[in-house]
Amino acid sequence: MVLAQILLNGILLGGLYGLMALGMALVWGVLNIVNLAHGALIMLGGYVVYYIFVFTGLDPFAAIAVAMVIMFGVGFLLQYGLLNLIVRSALLNTLLITFGLDVVITYLAQFLFTADFRTINPSYAGANFSAFGLTVPGIRFAAFVVAIALAAALWWLLNRRPLGLAIRATSQNLVAARLYGVDPRILYAVTFGIGTALAGAAGGLYGMIANLTPYIGASLTAKSFVIAIIGGLTNPFNVILGGIVVGIAESLATLYFGATYSDVVSFGLLVLVLVVRPTRTLRAA
Repeated sequence: MVLAQILLNGILLGGLYGLMALGMALVWGVLNIVNLAHGALIMLGGYVVYYIFVFTGLDPFAAIAVAMVIMFGVGFLLQYGLLNLIVRSALLNTLLITFGLDVVITYLAQFLFTADFRTINPSYAGANFSAFGLTVPGIRFAAFVVAIALAAALWWLLNRRPLGLAIRATSQNLVAARLYGVDPRILYAVTFGIGTALAGAAGGLYGMIANLTPYIGASLTAKSFVIAIIGGLTNPFNVILGGIVVGIAESLATLYFGATYSDVVSFGLLVLVLVVRPTRTLRAA
């Protein structure tokens, strides 16, 4: 029964992990930008939800929808005004500029929000329910459902809507997309905005199950990178599945080896994928 509970916790946590990686996978797959500021944007989204909740009393899950709109605007402006200058350039250039962006966002967050630990703590934060003899934490279950819903929405957008088809076409053949009248600068900004909105949603959910500080970005970027590699960059549901794999692996590592080994297992999975299926990984990246 203990093992089943650990597996359940890993699956629920993995859904949130997958949502964290969705935005990175989208931006990486379409713009070919490995966004090292992704974790900082997740952190920023968490603070947006936190302050909406504190100052307005709006339920955190409703606040996530507001935060996604705000974060979309932030991402759109960052891409249109800054990152479009280096899009499709050498990988090193994108790494350098997004790393610099990560540093700027982190220190601005420290200046604006201080380094105090903050948690989004609604009245039902400790609620749970039982299913098949297992205890299901209410917040984590709700976060898992939101992650699946957003992955489904992203899949629907990319595969069923004209905007999504334009995004996919631009990622596959930029020249052909231009011939059909697509403005890649706007489309790249919209894509980055969507990825940032997803990061904002992940940050809001993260703030309900863990502490927010300005310094969590680096570890969240690293975890998102691992999951994007494991799940691939083309299918949102595969990214969620990659997050679940990482969540289960971390939960089992915590059970058998201790919490300090959870991150080791995550990066061990990355190494395993690179060794076993390097061709697939390089195509995805």
